[in-house]
Amino acid sequence: MYDFYADTKTKPTDAMRKVVLDCAVGDEQKDEDPTTTELCSRVTRLLGKEAAVFLPSGTMCNEIAIKVHTNPGDEIICAQSCHIINFETGGPSAISGVMIHAIPGESGIFTPEQVRGCLRPDSRYMPISALLCVEQTSNLGGGAIWPLEQLDEVANVATEAGLATHMDGARLMNASVKSGVPAARYAQNYDSVWIDFTKGLGAPVGAVLAGSKEFIANAWRLKQRMGGAMRQSGIVASMCLHALDHHVSRLADDHDLAENLGREIGKLPGVKSVMPVETNIVIFDLTEEAPNAFELVGLLKAEGVLVGAFGERRIRVVTHLDVNPTAGDMLLQLLSMHLGIVEEKNAEISI
Repeated sequence: MYDFYADTKTKPTDAMRKVVLDCAVGDEQKDEDPTTTELCSRVTRLLGKEAAVFLPSGTMCNEIAIKVHTNPGDEIICAQSCHIINFETGGPSAISGVMIHAIPGESGIFTPEQVRGCLRPDSRYMPISALLCVEQTSNLGGGAIWPLEQLDEVANVATEAGLATHMDGARLMNASVKSGVPAARYAQNYDSVWIDFTKGLGAPVGAVLAGSKEFIANAWRLKQRMGGAMRQSGIVASMCLHALDHHVSRLADDHDLAENLGREIGKLPGVKSVMPVETNIVIFDLTEEAPNAFELVGLLKAEGVLVGAFGERRIRVVTHLDVNPTAGDMLLQLLSMHLGIVEEKNAEISI
């Protein structure tokens, strides 16, 4: 089975599994797990922050950051397509009691002017604009990379208005590898930021949230409240360290494969359009004559290839550690077979 549904589908490599056998562990809650401490120190330097905390998931990073930065009744500003709105089960309202002001950005990227338009005036009748959130890269934006200057500009607008800033860096390393811009530079004007190890970096568990020492102290308090420490977390942190050492530069391979897939998919008769491919995500829309997205997913699954339906006629394909050019060729072959039917129908009509 070739699984292009998401880069979360990666499985730890043999080399990654083996590092667990020799890792040093201790009680994470007492700061006695040296492997977890090393991971947090590495990520702190990587992201240019003062401190960091190891968490089970990226969603938990987002929700803890929102809780630290806001009070109940506040409002956060973020893109309409972002993960916080669409894939965290209403966490901001359920956990933090905040409202969301959603911006209809271009490929998940919005402008400083749009941020200014969302800022609430000082009024007893309105929520307080408290937090700006960005997503680098933009998942539903087709893996689009925020331009550095634009990231700085929207952060500056928020900061000048007294808002905190947070970066969902689930695929921040994809952006950094593709652009050559260091992750710390992307995160420079953001009060909190995190990276995920379970997507393109291929680890089975874990994300690291970074920020100021005060922010992380508050984040640790919320981690404790939401479930406590993971105790001997070095077992999984060791695999994250392996990912930092061996799986970052190879993200370029995922980008190359996605670029090729996007180019070839765009040639198929049953494909209406393909979003620009910048990193490891290919999103394309099907024509009315083609099978709908859910039908196509079923047809491909029957042939041993998994992709995702993101709407009636929208498909998402994600490249990662566990799919290679051979898998890409199989995907293209099957898509050509099922989406080339449009051409055949047209030929029959002309006869």
